[in-house]
Amino acid sequence: MSDITELLQAASAGDRAAADRAFALLYADLQRLARSRLRRASDLTLLDTTALVHESFLRLQGGAQGPAFPDRHHFLAYAAKVMRAVVVDVVRARQAERRGGGAEHLPLDTAVVGDLAAHDDEVLRVHEALDELATLEPRLAQVVELRYFGGLTEPEIAASLGVTDRTVQRDWQKARLFLAVALR
Repeated sequence: MSDITELLQAASAGDRAAADRAFALLYADLQRLARSRLRRASDLTLLDTTALVHESFLRLQGGAQGPAFPDRHHFLAYAAKVMRAVVVDVVRARQAERRGGGAEHLPLDTAVVGDLAAHDDEVLRVHEALDELATLEPRLAQVVELRYFGGLTEPEIAASLGVTDRTVQRDWQKARLFLAVALR
């Protein structure tokens, strides 16, 4: 068993020092996940890579008894889900009526306004389509989250889900077709 696996198991049992040490060891991987997520969101949020990693870590540790992670891949898969939730929450907060979400924002470069609103809507549409996919085919939604939002490779996704690389490839194709139809 690797050091990270032991630390993750100790952290799941409530050891804060082990959680902090696991976070330090996995920080580069979490940064890669966040970079992948924010690259797709580009100008979507005011979050940068570091802020997304730290906000996700706070949410991961938020509960009294966090989920158990048998290994690094399962931890990164869960972290990808948490990062997606953070980004969706930021978009929703921007669009919330109490924060002036319905009011037209006027940045210095007014040509950008239409692009930002369209991009926010697109992120929410993808999120809703992914939720719909999760109700129909949960594993397909997991593959999308891990690949698109988490930036994991097919072998990493296969290891995380306990399936073959070919199954991940087929699931990715099916999920893409479903999302293409759902987002029309």
